[in-house]
Amino acid sequence: MDRVSIVTFVVVLGTMMAAIDSTIVILALPTMVQSLHSDLFTMIWVILIYLLVTAVLTTQLGRLGDNYGRSRIYNIGFLIFTVGSAMCGAAPNDVFLVASRGVQALGAAMLQANSGAIIADHYPPNKRGRAYGYTSVGWNVGAILGIVLGGIITTFIGWRFIFYINVPIGIAAIALGIREVKDYNVVKRRFDVPGTVLLAASLALIAYGAANVAGVGLTVPDLAILTVGLALLVPFVYWERRVSYPLIDFRAFRNRILAASMLAAFLQSAGYLSTAFILIMYLQGIRGLSPFSASLLLVPGYVLASLLGPWAGRLSDRMGARLPATLGIGLMLAAAGAYSLLGLATPYSYIIAASIVGGIGSAFFFPANNSAVMANASSEFYGGASGILRTLANIGILISYVLSITIASLTVPRYVAFQVFLGTSDLVGGVTTAFLSGLHSAFLASMAILAIAMVLSAMRGRETRAHVVRQEGRGPFIDPSVARDGGNPYK
Repeated sequence: MDRVSIVTFVVVLGTMMAAIDSTIVILALPTMVQSLHSDLFTMIWVILIYLLVTAVLTTQLGRLGDNYGRSRIYNIGFLIFTVGSAMCGAAPNDVFLVASRGVQALGAAMLQANSGAIIADHYPPNKRGRAYGYTSVGWNVGAILGIVLGGIITTFIGWRFIFYINVPIGIAAIALGIREVKDYNVVKRRFDVPGTVLLAASLALIAYGAANVAGVGLTVPDLAILTVGLALLVPFVYWERRVSYPLIDFRAFRNRILAASMLAAFLQSAGYLSTAFILIMYLQGIRGLSPFSASLLLVPGYVLASLLGPWAGRLSDRMGARLPATLGIGLMLAAAGAYSLLGLATPYSYIIAASIVGGIGSAFFFPANNSAVMANASSEFYGGASGILRTLANIGILISYVLSITIASLTVPRYVAFQVFLGTSDLVGGVTTAFLSGLHSAFLASMAILAIAMVLSAMRGRETRAHVVRQEGRGPFIDPSVARDGGNPYK
């Protein structure tokens, strides 16, 4: 196996681990509540702290990779993720577990921010779609393993091992990454400390306020937190437009393809990931399935997405991202539309078919959209572009969670919606019909967001995936047309 293949394997492994943790924790929450003698509203932060940390730090850590080496930051991220996983498994109480998830999320943010940039370093633009197709396989396989292993481990071994399972995998990945993943294009630039503080404060306040809205409803303190968080974006943008080495280079958004691709990723996360949350609430609360049984109905869609990912990536290499990515969002929109028609006794085969349609859409969208972002950023800014992309997607995930809980709980008390989502309660009588109406509204909201994402994707413009020159030796592929002395890094 050559070095490029090994590098791809390490990146896919990191993606798979992050995906496993995104689904495996949800299924174990009720058990963790009982084991640690905690309560539902405390333990929900096991999910939320992960989303908060990754949303706030991913952009900064992408820039850190540009400055000090993407592989170095990536490998350190694997180390922190592995240590955080061990801490989670050994947690003596709920507060320690939440804090340990924050450590784990820091490592995950370092992985996410630099994985796309590492792929772009080692593949030319006309072959990146295939590589991102493999990372899509990693995500979908990880999601499947999270669903299956989460139920098996929690039921037959114990919830602590859903975290311990990351430790041996992480150790092997660290050893392989240190040996094989190298840096070839490090560009030293001053770190934007004021920009980092402003953006971190803004995103933290927005995410914290939004999470509280999902948990307890809109209150005056939360409204104030959200307002301050949004207001901080004004001085942040002002500063970034005037500093020599900005944290987020807004010249990126002058590029039509790059801007549309990033915004499409944000809206796709906000719109489609919420459908999975809502669907699980439907299957558990209305149909009475366990979290494990409910999640298994989504496995066929993940399996098909895994199989189609590399092929769809190669398709985007040949024809550009616009058509495959737009088709992918359209299929996800169709799946959300199918879910909006769910009734009290809809056949499970209908749900499986809809999940397959959505899985095909995911296989088309992710490799094409990710490769479009990297194809329109120069090599020394890959980390920054990858960080912006993951930050927007992470914020979208948080919004999707808030959306699904808030809208679906308009017809029932919010604590009931939380209990249904976690599988600790199901519904009976007239409450079931009312809750189904709330779920339909949530699905319709997701469809509206996905429709906007599809329009943006279609408007991104046509790309040319030209071959580029490779440096001497086994270094990265670079675009020689971009000046290294301050020229526009976004082509």
